[in-house]
This record gives sequence, structure tokens and C-alpha cells, in this order.
Amino acid sequence: MEIDLGPAARRFRDEVRGWLEANRPEEPIDGDMERMAFGGVPGLADWTRKLHEAGFMCVSWPEEYGGRGLSGVEVAVLNEEFARAGVPRITRGMGEWLVGPSIIVWGTDEQKAHFLPRIIDGTDRYCQGFSEPDAGSDLASLKTRGVVDGDELVITGQKVWTSGAQMASMMFCLCRTEPDVPKHQGISYVLVPMKQPDGTSNGFDLRPIRQITGGAMFTETFITEARAPLFNVIGGLHGGWRVTMTTLGNERGGNATTQHVQYRRQLDGVVDEMRKLGRERDPLVRQQLAWAHTHVEIMRYQGLRTLSEVVAKKEPGPASALNKMFWSEYSQRFAELVMNLRGADSMVMPDGATGDGRYAPDRWQRNFLSTRSVTIWGGTAQVQRNIVGERVLGLPKEPGSKDTDGKGDGER
Repeated sequence: MEIDLGPAARRFRDEVRGWLEANRPEEPIDGDMERMAFGGVPGLADWTRKLHEAGFMCVSWPEEYGGRGLSGVEVAVLNEEFARAGVPRITRGMGEWLVGPSIIVWGTDEQKAHFLPRIIDGTDRYCQGFSEPDAGSDLASLKTRGVVDGDELVITGQKVWTSGAQMASMMFCLCRTEPDVPKHQGISYVLVPMKQPDGTSNGFDLRPIRQITGGAMFTETFITEARAPLFNVIGGLHGGWRVTMTTLGNERGGNATTQHVQYRRQLDGVVDEMRKLGRERDPLVRQQLAWAHTHVEIMRYQGLRTLSEVVAKKEPGPASALNKMFWSEYSQRFAELVMNLRGADSMVMPDGATGDGRYAPDRWQRNFLSTRSVTIWGGTAQVQRNIVGERVLGLPKEPGSKDTDGKGDGER
């Protein structure tokens, strides 16, 4: 059932659907997140360029900053139509949905004029320098330091779980610039170039962390006297915590309105697989697929509720913790369900070792392995429950618990 979102949304849906019918790639593009992140996907570069030329990058940004000013409803429609067409809706990643919105809220006019166009055209590709070995859920305990040297900030420290760092040209980094104040007050939010103008490293040592999927989408990052102009500090020196809260609010609530789309595609793929195996009439299989269907529908209606809050211009609040908790635990259980439904096929790697000696799991094996971590990164499930209990239900804090910001280990 397609919910009628009004005449304006219908007109926009028709516009997007017409453009996709006229411009969709002739050959399918592999939508696997890991492959797309590291390049080498046939047709991806041409498709990305076509989307940029058509104005499909940073679409929710205001028109004055180079976006299309799309409403939350229109973004939801856009995502649904791309999913319906079976083509990836390429974005500018963290630059588009984390850094840019934070600059729009807290940046100066000069910073907006400089940084925002570079995100839209793909010049700057961002990775996130938040979590540290001793500052995950309690992010404000970070130890990376920033020292003012003339008109530059010199940054030294260590970050971890830095997703996509190998492909990034910039890091939006938190560092402590004032040590002798309460921990939330002495933090700065700075956009740090990862390379010098001559192409050499700007003090970054990236050490890939191999995942159980065989890939290495994130790194352990050592920073030694990386330099960034003071112009790159967003929100002013020592004013980074409020910028951080804007970033985290967008991280947790940004895709809640269309979260269900990817899970619907996954579920449809499993249904097709069960038909190929001749198991679609098995009552136990049908019961488990029905369980998945109901959870995807719950996600869909949660998205509509979030969409109504977007329309009402409400800021992302602690209720976004409910969304993170729900989809992460669902995706983990669904991955286990699929492995069980496939039976012995789940136990064998289809293609053997890759050229560099790594094994090559198929899409369902890779999904199973990668979802082991989803209840940790972006805010652990346990921390999300504390947020819901304390800030949504008004329950007292657990005895002896620390103040947390809900930022779990993991930057993905």
C-alpha cells in the first residue's frame, strides 16, 4: 500500500520516476556499500556524475547553499523511487548528511561559501574523527588535543573506527583546545585536510582494521601535528560540543524516514531465494518471513511518524534512540534468520579466496558478518536503552552510571 502524501508529493514522485526511466543506467550497478565506498564498481563514476549534473546531490540543503531545498517528504519520495528503480542514490556521504548541515547551522557566511560547494561537487570527501580508544560512549572524555599556533590549529591524538578514511580528503575532527574547563566546554570541531598541498600526509597515519567480512572499511587513525587553519574551526574555538550535538542528531535521525526501503529490498531478495529453493510454502519459513515483514512495516510507520516531526520542524531528539535500537537489533536478527533459512548453503564461500588472499562471502554471508557490529557502532544498544529510559520515559539514572552522549564506538 502506497500512502498518499498529498498532491505536491505526487507531482514530485512523477518527476523523479520520469527522470529515472529516461536516465537509469543500462547495466545494473552493484549496490554493495563496501564495493561502492572503495571504487572499482563498473558504471558508478558515470552514474555519480549524471546525478550531480541533474542536481541530486545534497538535495535537502537549502537552495541558497546549492541544494534543492527538498522537504523531508520529498526526500522520502526520492529515496523510494530510486529503490523502486533498483539504482543506488549516490550521496556525498558524511559531507552531505553530517558535516554540511552542521556548517549550515553553525558556520559563518565565509565558511558556508567555502566548504559547502566543495561538498556538493565532490572535491572534499569527509571521514569522522570522533571516537577514541578511551572515548566511545562518553565522547566528551576525548584526549586528542589542539594547540593554536598563529593562524593554525595543530592537532595530535588518536581516533578509531574511522570509516572510509582511506578514501577521504578531509576529517571533521573533535579535539580538546581548552583542558582546564569542564569536559564538554573545551572541545573544538575542526575540518582537517588529510593531505598537504603537495600530496603528502598532513600528519595522518591510517592503519586499516580488518573486519570479519574480509574487508577493511575503517581504520585506527594516529594524528601527529596535523595542521588546519583556524578558519576551519566550526562554531568557534572551544564551542565544538554544540556543533557535535547537531552532527549526532543528524546521524541518528537523518535516514529514519526511509530506513525501511533497504530492508524491504533485502526481504524481497530472501523471498525470491526461498522460491528458488522451493521452500516458500514451508509453514516455518513463511512464519519467519512474516515476522520480518511486520518489522519492516513497523519501521515504515516509524519513518512516517518521524516524517511528521520533520514537517512540524521539530529537532531530532532522544526518541531517535528508539529508531537506532529497533533497526540495529532487527537487522542483526534478520541476518541470522536468513543464514538459517538457507541451510548448508550459508556455510560455504562461493568464490574461494580473492586475489589478495581474502575470502569472498556472498551477499547474505557478508550481511550476516557485517551486522555483528550494528548494535555497537553509532551508539550501543545498551546506551540507547539508557537514553530512552532517562530522556524519553523520565526514569532515574542507573546507580553509578556516567553521563553519556549516546555515541557508541564506531563511526560508520
